[in-house]
Amino acid sequence: MEEKLALIRFNNVGKSYYFSTDLDVHKGDKVVVETVRGLELGELITDLKNIDEFKLDTELKRVKRRANRADLDLYEFNKTKAAKSLEICKKIVSQYDLDMRLVNCEYTLDASKVIFMYTSESRVDFRELLKELASVFKCRIELRQIGPRDKSKIVGGLGSCGLPLCCSSFLGEFDGVSINMAKNQMLAINIDKISGACGRLLCCLKYEDDIYTAEKQRFPKIGTRVKYEDKIVKVTGLNVISDLVKIEHDGNVSFVSLNEIKILPPKDHKHEQRGH
Repeated sequence: MEEKLALIRFNNVGKSYYFSTDLDVHKGDKVVVETVRGLELGELITDLKNIDEFKLDTELKRVKRRANRADLDLYEFNKTKAAKSLEICKKIVSQYDLDMRLVNCEYTLDASKVIFMYTSESRVDFRELLKELASVFKCRIELRQIGPRDKSKIVGGLGSCGLPLCCSSFLGEFDGVSINMAKNQMLAINIDKISGACGRLLCCLKYEDDIYTAEKQRFPKIGTRVKYEDKIVKVTGLNVISDLVKIEHDGNVSFVSLNEIKILPPKDHKHEQRGH
C-alpha cells in the first residue's frame, strides 16, 4: 500500500496530529504511534488521505502498528494505574508545601513516562519534588503546567446551557475568543454570564460570530439615522435574530421591522445629520 496521511487523535477529545502510514487502516481504528511523549495509543478520526495533496515541509512520524488486544488492555491498565499515581503524587506534593494543584496523570503506553498536569498561579520550583517522584515511580517524570481551559477540558462538567462542556465533549483545540465577539453579538458585557466554567470567555461565542458579522451587513449602524414613515429617526439598537431595528424619535423608542425603514445614502445621511 502506498504512503498515506493519517489524522490521529488522543484521549477522545484531545488534539489531532498527522502521521504517515502504509498500513491498511480506516476511520475509527486504534493505532500505536511514537510521539514526543513516547509510545501512545491513538484513534484515526478520518479515513486516510493522499499525502500528495498536502504540501508538507517536515517529515511525519509513522504509525507503528494497528493496536492489538494487548495494547488495548495495557491502555486500560495504565488509566487505572494513573489514577492511583495521581493520589500518591498529591500526598508527596503536600509534604513539600508547593503552590501547585494536581489535575491529571497520564502514562505513555509502555509506561516509560508518567505526566502529571497541574495548575499554579506562580512559577514552581519542583526540582526536589522531581527527584522524589522519580525514586517512587521508577520512570521518567514530566510535570506539565496547564491553564484554566485545559483544566476544564480534563475535569469536565456542565455549561450554562445545561450540556456537557464543549471542550470536554468535542472541541479538539481551543479557538481564540475575544470580548469583541460578545459586543458583535450585542450581548450584555457581564463577565460572569459570558464566562465558562474555566473562568475565561465562553468558547461558544465563536460559533455564531461569523453569522452575526454577515447578517449585520443588512442593518444600519447604531447611531446612524434612517427614514421611517416619512420621518428621520435615530437607530439605537438592533435585533439581528428577529430582523428588528430599535429607533428613537422625539423621545419615543420603538422596535420596527428592518424592511419598514429606509437606509439613507451616505450623502443624504450627512445632510440629515447637519440639518438635525
